[in-house]
Amino acid sequence: MDVMPQQDPESGRPPEPSPQDPYVMPAEGATAVPPPPPTLRTTLRRAAFGAVAAGVLLAGALVAVEDGDGDGPKEPGPVERAEAATTAGSPASLSDLTALIGDRQKWVESHPEDAPSLATLGTAYVEWARRSADTAYYARAEETLKRSLEARAGERGNGEAWVGLAALANARHDFLAAKRWGETVKKQQPKAWSVYPVLIDAYTGLGDQKAATAATEKFGELRKGVPALARTAELYRGQGWREDALATAREAADRATQPAEKAEALHRLGELAWERGEPEEAVAQFDAALRTDAGHHASLAGRARALVALERTDEALAAYQSALEKLPRPEYALELGELYESLGLDGDARTQYTGLREMAAGAKRAGVDESLLLARFEADHGDPDEAVELLRGQWRKQHRSAAVADALGWALHRAGKSEEGLEYAEQAVGTGVRNASYAYHLGMIQRELEDYGPARRNLEQAVRTNPAFSPLAAPLARQALEALGEPPPGGPGDMQPPPPPPAPEPKPEPKPKREAGRETEREAERETERKTKPEAPAAPSKSPAPAPAASKEAAAGSAAPAEGGASKSP
Repeated sequence: MDVMPQQDPESGRPPEPSPQDPYVMPAEGATAVPPPPPTLRTTLRRAAFGAVAAGVLLAGALVAVEDGDGDGPKEPGPVERAEAATTAGSPASLSDLTALIGDRQKWVESHPEDAPSLATLGTAYVEWARRSADTAYYARAEETLKRSLEARAGERGNGEAWVGLAALANARHDFLAAKRWGETVKKQQPKAWSVYPVLIDAYTGLGDQKAATAATEKFGELRKGVPALARTAELYRGQGWREDALATAREAADRATQPAEKAEALHRLGELAWERGEPEEAVAQFDAALRTDAGHHASLAGRARALVALERTDEALAAYQSALEKLPRPEYALELGELYESLGLDGDARTQYTGLREMAAGAKRAGVDESLLLARFEADHGDPDEAVELLRGQWRKQHRSAAVADALGWALHRAGKSEEGLEYAEQAVGTGVRNASYAYHLGMIQRELEDYGPARRNLEQAVRTNPAFSPLAAPLARQALEALGEPPPGGPGDMQPPPPPPAPEPKPEPKPKREAGRETEREAERETERKTKPEAPAAPSKSPAPAPAASKEAAAGSAAPAEGGASKSP
């Protein structure tokens, strides 16, 4: 049998392909690949290869490496470890991922028509780009996945390449394309668990909570274990079910066995602690993640964020700088710039903001849409009108997540359109997610619109959820609360309706003729009875004596004028 060579990486970076490498091309974007045909027949069952990764989404067949000496099982090498993580749907370490990429690159040089190996390599490029912030690998991923489909069409069983294209589209923030690819695979093979993680990401990016929930539940049915727990924890987190999210994330961390999987679970616990306003716990979890897997660079940025809240500023600056060096993501440049700005270091802040623009421009050349991040930056530090235009474009593309709704509402407010922004800010908070920034934005918009009761409640919610949610915005939230003052006794004024005006005293209305006649008749009977009664009866009788006939006639006579409507005094 053909043996795929196993290669230990000399560095943490995947080997560079030669200039003649057929898998390198200019970035075109995930949607540059023709979308799948609308009607396809289920043929994926003909595929003779293993399941696609859900964690790193590495697709393809697992080709065994023969043991030359036959003395028993060998200790798994980095390629085998990466393949095992792939089969389990868990993330592989960066070093193992590097080894797998080098191994498959060498293999496809001599086997250019091996569709599953090409799909594996293409999806490995996607994962490497995502976890290293090296967006140049997205172009390689796209070309390699297209070559896989040329070698074997998706309709003929190459669903691995379609799932890889969905992962690429998600990484480029093209959630509609990711949804199309993923739903094509799901229609053909609904029990293929490997397609559900990319669908969850696509639905979440589009703000379709119902579909994301259904996909998460289906993934949990088909793939038990840590990957399903991790996805479920994220679902709970997005719905604001903090206790459920924490319990599920802890279970995932307890059950994780491989370093990369364990580090990812610990990182999630750190993020949950940070969002709850518990920075000490967050630092402990991020430190544990880094001890477990030193290559989990996202935990460096999480640690820096929590150190800011603990006022360990020098350590926070060092952690941010290290994170940007190892994982140059534009959102980290924005966070570091705002930290510098809060310290009055405007020059350093401008340097970071310039770096942010450069990183976003490089990502755009690689087909990555960073409109949401750029809009957040422009709203607070640049041109709010530009932020509005960027976010309106996202909304037209059906990117309607809570993050986009919040950013659009805030950008409209900053551009002087608070009434329009209110609708989007309310939609973001209405998803249930417990995000201090969302509550802050909504509260400030309501304050601008002089809706002081709700404004106070949302600003209080922001500082109660996470008192240090932003080095710039958190102090502004507290200042706004102080300016609003305490609510009036008895509750907010807008909840106490003014007392109604006193009603005018009703004028006496004449009784109906029939009733007036009856009253006059009863008075006449009582007067006649009084005149005919003995002056000093020995004892009252139990039943009054009947009135004499004369009295009845007199009563009838005196009642007659009343029925005519003209009663006279006797």
